[in-house]
Amino acid sequence: MATIALVDDDRNILTSVSIALESEGYRVETYTDGASALEGLAARPPNLAILDIKMPRMDGMELLRRMRQKS
Repeated sequence: MATIALVDDDRNILTSVSIALESEGYRVETYTDGASALEGLAARPPNLAILDIKMPRMDGMELLRRMRQKS
């Protein structure tokens, strides 16, 4: 089963997108900020990551840069 990581500071978006993806058979890991996502993604790399671009502290583009550095 493919794993999709969702990173968004809006819990309503995380919930609705998670429900939609899980109903299609995907395993979904959710994170509400870039720092927790980096930690979780390092421990359990997903097949796909969907990132919010505008988040406080670490935005989606910075998270993507850091993810690429670690891979």
